[in-house]
Amino acid sequence: MLLLLSAAKLIAEIALLALLGQWVLGLLAGQRKGQNIFYQILEQVGRPFVLAARLVTPRKIVLERHLPLVAFLLLAFFWLIVTALRIGHCLRIGVELCK
Repeated sequence: MLLLLSAAKLIAEIALLALLGQWVLGLLAGQRKGQNIFYQILEQVGRPFVLAARLVTPRKIVLERHLPLVAFLLLAFFWLIVTALRIGHCLRIGVELCK
């Protein structure tokens, strides 16, 4: 169980950092962000989570350009939930076994 929670938390952290990095790099690169190789790499890492956000949000309410923000927020909530579950699990089995 601890391995599953740790893996889910790690995947969420990687996706969160990729989306955050994509946003920051988009601010720095401006209009030419589509030509930046690092932006494209971060976009590929975050793409599955953006597509998942599209599946759970209504098309008429959430615009395409807001999907990365929605994905970031959903991942942040998921990360908080998994972290709380991991803490609860560690308290249940003992902190020494969670190191």
